Amino acid sequence: MKTLICGSMAYDTIMVFEDRFQHHILPEKIHSLSVAFLVPTMRREFGGTAGNIAYNLNLLGGNPAIMATVGHDFTEYQKRLDSLRISTQYIQQVNDNFTAQAFITTDLDDNQITAFHPGAMNFSHINQVEQADNVSFGVVSPDGKLGMIQHANSFYQQKIPFLFDPGQGLPMFNGEELLNFIEQANYFAVNDYEAQLLVDKTGLSIEELAKKVDAAVVTRGAEGSTIYTDNELIHIPAVRADNIVDPTGCGDAYRAGLIYGITHQWSWAKTGRLAALMGSIKIAHRGGQNHSLTTSEIASLFNQYFNLDFYT
Repeated sequence: MKTLICGSMAYDTIMVFEDRFQHHILPEKIHSLSVAFLVPTMRREFGGTAGNIAYNLNLLGGNPAIMATVGHDFTEYQKRLDSLRISTQYIQQVNDNFTAQAFITTDLDDNQITAFHPGAMNFSHINQVEQADNVSFGVVSPDGKLGMIQHANSFYQQKIPFLFDPGQGLPMFNGEELLNFIEQANYFAVNDYEAQLLVDKTGLSIEELAKKVDAAVVTRGAEGSTIYTDNELIHIPAVRADNIVDPTGCGDAYRAGLIYGITHQWSWAKTGRLAALMGSIKIAHRGGQNHSLTTSEIASLFNQYFNLDFYT
């Protein structure tokens, strides 16, 4: 059962500001903002939405394949994916471009300011979903605008169920485009901020949008998440993390749990709890891909927290 994950592959440069942004941004001066944050620590991580989702789905024992465009500097990332045995068959290199780069500054409240250089991601439309074989589930996550539109349409035309995960790519689209995505998709997942953007852009409530898909998921950080399905509202509690270290990639880890549950035909209550657990595991580690539990270790935690069997 192959899951084709269309989205970004990126290098993340992550910096921690050892204070709170709110102490340094003056509301009355927001129109002429000029700030600098001293960041004593900095590190470079493997990231990108497609890379992070694939990494987490691989931990769960899933079968992810990544569809993405990357730059001439991708060699190090390629070696990592090969070592993890994650398929890169549908990753294309675009010469004279950098792999996408995110520069992320996080404060003590886990607020983030991100600058993103798309680089080769802008050429995502050169990849065709039709090139991939034996795909049983798809994901359309943040990528080049034309690529996202094209990949969603291809999944829809081929009758491959897919998750629409617009993430930070959501502002690129107008209300009509977003409605088209949702009407083609089987599922969509957003955080609470993105949910409000969806409502503002489409003019429809989340409840109205949710009726257009099999299920809609809204994550709310420490407050847990809500799954809208079959006129039912399912609240998924957050899993208390051992340590709160770095929120980067938590949403991607959560989505891997969703995908695993969906593709294994779990109930929504069970699926949501696995997703919440994956987010909790991730937040206790720096970067999007530095948690390295085995599938059996995740299964044990799943049973410990929820008294549910991962394997049935």
